[in-house]
Amino acid sequence: MSDGTDRPAVSVVVPTYNCGAHLDPLVASLSRQGLPPGGYEVIFADDGSTDGTPQRLDELAAADPHVRVLRLPHSGWPSRPRNQGLEQARGEYVFFADDDWFGDEALARLHSCARAHDADIVVGRMIGHRRGVPRELFRENRFDATLANAPLADSMTCHKLFRRSFLDRHGLRFPEGHPRRLEDHRLMAAAYLLAERICVLADHPCYHHARREDAGNVTATRMDPAEYYAALRAAMDIVDAHRPPAAARLRLHRRWLRKEMLNRLRGQALLSAPEPWAGQVADEVGQLVKERVAPEAIAGVPPMYQVIAHLAAQGRMADLRRLAEWDVSVRAHAAVDRWQVEGRTLTVAVSAHLRAGDEPLRFDDRGLPVLPVAEAAPDGVVMRAGGARTDVVIRRRETREEFFLPVDATTEPAADGRVCHRSTATVDFAALDGGRTRGTWEVRARVIQAGWALDANLPLVVRCAADGGPPRVEDPRRLRARIRRAVRRIRDRALGRTARAGSRSHDRPAAARR
Repeated sequence: MSDGTDRPAVSVVVPTYNCGAHLDPLVASLSRQGLPPGGYEVIFADDGSTDGTPQRLDELAAADPHVRVLRLPHSGWPSRPRNQGLEQARGEYVFFADDDWFGDEALARLHSCARAHDADIVVGRMIGHRRGVPRELFRENRFDATLANAPLADSMTCHKLFRRSFLDRHGLRFPEGHPRRLEDHRLMAAAYLLAERICVLADHPCYHHARREDAGNVTATRMDPAEYYAALRAAMDIVDAHRPPAAARLRLHRRWLRKEMLNRLRGQALLSAPEPWAGQVADEVGQLVKERVAPEAIAGVPPMYQVIAHLAAQGRMADLRRLAEWDVSVRAHAAVDRWQVEGRTLTVAVSAHLRAGDEPLRFDDRGLPVLPVAEAAPDGVVMRAGGARTDVVIRRRETREEFFLPVDATTEPAADGRVCHRSTATVDFAALDGGRTRGTWEVRARVIQAGWALDANLPLVVRCAADGGPPRVEDPRRLRARIRRAVRRIRDRALGRTARAGSRSHDRPAAARR
């Protein structure tokens, strides 16, 4: 795992600030990384913590020779601690972590993948805890991923494995100073465009990405719209300066359009925001859409996003709010049509559709949802071919790992504008997650259409007593049916006894009745 010197294979750089006990899961996971002694080092770069974090870090360094601590003056942002930690790193590869934690053997697997495929960057599968993580990116392993052929732009955080010499050769560092927001986006945009090979390791949980319950990290605070979108403009400037192929540029711009701009102006995100702040966001987004987002980038996002971009560019804040109030009523509804187990293979057939409130969501002949806002859609908005489908996802309850199952899927429009999705999924529990299937699994449908990607729980629980063993399906519907039948039998027996008892009472002689 090393180059024959005392150089570690991987340096883990962790910026810290008043982390306290939140570091414990990360520290505990480091001993389970599958690397030999000396195969990794950890550099904690403390940004002037004022609680007990410095003492805790000193104790870790005293107990483990592979742990080092950098004491830095407070900068207020992770960029400088990460840069300082990188300067001190001795590893062939560097992983930037926060107060999250690693899956077992994650560093060994990431390093092995990087060496086997001569990769500059390896993106490991992420598991989200109280926060979202990319899903489409981790459908399958990808050993030659690019912005054009894979949804790399869905993952713009820096929690990845980088070849140290790659970062140094291109002078890639986190931007310091102002604007501070989106510092990882600016580094990742350049890194994705400059890397000669990028791998995605999807078949093993590598990084558990958690949002602290106290929202204690600095990046969880509400952003200043002017600063935030100045940082986004800086990220777009980096892309423009590299003059990438059109497909790569559009992927990045569409990602930022959806995630950093339009998602803040839809549904609950808009409704729960203070009105003055939401108005500032809408103003910034509207200007960005008009000034920096190419028409072909807007045309490539789903219809709902095109509608929101159109309203933002026109400054129609009241209509954005009206649309958001309707948007929160949209839900995915799904049902299990049938399921069966043969040996270790489970097959599930699902039907699903979207509903707005109590009514099925209806679409016009362009594939655009029938909206509660007049003149909401610009000319030319259409549903992209193949954009509507229902996936079947299985998630391990104990660890929150989830896997997309292969499906045969169809979409059936009805005459009244409704759209029904049907999908049949098959999963072999001897092969799922490399046969590591012991535990309890939940099954979900994920309905994707017109700009929604909504989950619906399915009434199935799958239990696997041993890795690679046969699945046992618990279907509450069948349990409820058995309970109803049992209740009827008990009721019928009780009524029968009552009737017979009544007949005997009338037949008894008078002396007995007395």
